[in-house]
Amino acid sequence: PFRQACVNHYEMEGLSDTYYINRILAGDTSCFACLLDKYSQPLFVLIFRIVQNREDAEELTEDVFIKAFRQLESFRGEGNFANWLYRIAYNMAISAVRKKKMEYLSIEDSQLTNVSEGEVQEALGSYGTAQQLEWLDRALAQLPPDDRALILLFYIEEKSLDDLTGITGLSLSNLKVKLHRIRKKLYVLLTEEEKNQDVVHKK
Repeated sequence: PFRQACVNHYEMEGLSDTYYINRILAGDTSCFACLLDKYSQPLFVLIFRIVQNREDAEELTEDVFIKAFRQLESFRGEGNFANWLYRIAYNMAISAVRKKKMEYLSIEDSQLTNVSEGEVQEALGSYGTAQQLEWLDRALAQLPPDDRALILLFYIEEKSLDDLTGITGLSLSNLKVKLHRIRKKLYVLLTEEEKNQDVVHKK
């Protein structure tokens, strides 16, 4: 039923997620297409950047919506539907990557201790050129999936800290600590990327 046109879609545009959810729970399952249209692209992009494989991301995105449809009654309109959906996507994407048992770069605590917040802020705030963004993507790819997901949700999806506590299940204090450490990891990785590029150019 997900691909069916939403009944009176034109008239329902601009209505809240709760409206669609209530219609679906009342038996009008074709309305799920409205939620699918609204969230499928941003969720696919997030999942793709976590799992780093297009086919896996497409399959997982579909699985997220299947799970959401089956569990929709448990949501019951409480809280933020988008965050509820993102939490399903977050958990499924990270679980999928962990099953592959991929290895990620380990960064020692000693490498992070001497990094100041000012250095991190200056470095991450200056990335705007195509080459710099490519370096940033490479650095993100070296982070574990849960670290990568947090950075993407916070900076790309612009989720608030309160949103992230609901999506990840982390406490606010733990979330702040993790984001602080991940930003420092990115700084270390980006610094190494720049050094490597300098070496290449000098040859």
